[in-house]
Amino acid sequence: MPPPISGMVFLPMNSDSSQPAAGGQLFIVATPIGNLADITFRAIETLKRVHLIAAEDTRTTGKLLQHYGIKTPMIALHEHNEASMAGRILSILQDGEDVALVSDAGTPLMSDPGYHLVAAARRNGLRIVPVPGPSSITAALCASALPPQPFRFHGFLPRSGRSRWLTLQKLTEDTATQIFFESPHRLLNTLHDLAKICGQERLACVARELTKLHEEIITLPIGRLIQHFENQPIRGECVVLLAPASETVEVDDETIMAHLNDASLRQLPASAKAREVAARLGISKRRVYALMHRRE
Repeated sequence: MPPPISGMVFLPMNSDSSQPAAGGQLFIVATPIGNLADITFRAIETLKRVHLIAAEDTRTTGKLLQHYGIKTPMIALHEHNEASMAGRILSILQDGEDVALVSDAGTPLMSDPGYHLVAAARRNGLRIVPVPGPSSITAALCASALPPQPFRFHGFLPRSGRSRWLTLQKLTEDTATQIFFESPHRLLNTLHDLAKICGQERLACVARELTKLHEEIITLPIGRLIQHFENQPIRGECVVLLAPASETVEVDDETIMAHLNDASLRQLPASAKAREVAARLGISKRRVYALMHRRE
């Protein structure tokens, strides 16, 4: 068996801190999000020396292992079997063997499986060691030219229903940069929904195919992002970033009037029309209502 790999020790609450936790170590290893060269020396060494690798998809991880000549055995740990497999892996750790947890790409647990295993290891006083590296979240954030802090990460948004609308409404009103994942076939719908809530002038960024041959990181007002992606096929998982509410571009009166004259709003009462336009543009209803009366 390979020698143990040194790492940080997390002890359960109420434990004797003078005694290290028994058992093996669980390493949370970040892997490339596209370009296979984006992996740390420490990650490669860890994957070589552990007893077992728990992988979200053994076929995907298998390509990485083959590329670096890593022969460590793997076991599948994904969203459909995590509850059952966590106990098995926990037993391996408790027997003193080290295990590495990896996702298909990037840092495990960031909208990927692994949380239940990590929580179980923590409850049982086992060592949990992060091996940091690639993350599409931080890669997109630092290249977006949007305010880097504070930011909030939401994973994947609800796909439909009231929960989706409430989530979008909440994040468009937040004063932090908002980050979430989106699939290519839902990207345009999401951009249209954002435009309805906070207006087409709010800055946003779409980062897709990160670190790959066709990488694209584009930051524009939402309306122009819609135009851009309506005219080309969308491929690859997307990271979407929305500028903070405080970063909204100033909306002039003519823009407000253009929305008030939208044919889809003509049948609405004045109050409802003002509320709808205010929501679209991210401005106060009072301002819209006052402009309506001035232009009458």
